Amino acid sequence: MSLTYEDQGTGRTVLLLHGGAGPRSVLPFAQRLATGARVIVPTHPGFDDTPGGPAGVGDLAEQYLALLDELGLGGVAVIGNSIGGWIAAEMAVRDTGRRLDRLVLVGAVGIAVPDHPVADFFALDFAELAQRSYANPDAFRIDPAALTDAQRATMAGNRRAIAHYSGPHEMADPGLRARLRDVAVPTLALWGESDRIVDPDYGRAYAAAIPGATFVLLPGTGHLPLIETPDQVLEVLDQHL
Repeated sequence: MSLTYEDQGTGRTVLLLHGGAGPRSVLPFAQRLATGARVIVPTHPGFDDTPGGPAGVGDLAEQYLALLDELGLGGVAVIGNSIGGWIAAEMAVRDTGRRLDRLVLVGAVGIAVPDHPVADFFALDFAELAQRSYANPDAFRIDPAALTDAQRATMAGNRRAIAHYSGPHEMADPGLRARLRDVAVPTLALWGESDRIVDPDYGRAYAAAIPGATFVLLPGTGHLPLIETPDQVLEVLDQHL
């Protein structure tokens, strides 16, 4: 399977995995990280008009581990937001070759937490999605009327890719939470206090399932802190990594 990815900067390697908003949503943050690290940003197959990908999130995690092998990389810090966090968690569970040395989950989906379901992404329009994703949604709303036909087509393709990877369990693998006990790298879970896609208690449950994980609640931000409050995220990463 061919993979599309950006590769910039020098230093220790960071694999930065985007969420449902696509790779463009994390590239500005990647540029900030690349001032002191080598940052690799894959486009998940099926996003941004790329060819479709493997059967599910676990298979994609295996592909990204194989990519690290192909590039001869070890000691990699993986940072994943939303569905990217789910992929990152699956990578850490499956990393028998110890390619990873850090895991950072930012508003990750992927586990089942009773009474704290992942928001039904497919039932939300643009305005509702922004309302749930940001502490200050007015600053990040998208006007559908202002989009070009090409942008609408790309966003529709991204939506289909999310549906493909989310599977039948609504953005969660019922078995993942138990498998997280196999994660053997230091883990940081960052959650926006205004995240209404996956609420902070969902994040606390995620962190509690991973041995030794640290949970950090980020004030004044929502589901996409890499976009909304990147300075705050960088400060926390400096402290913990």
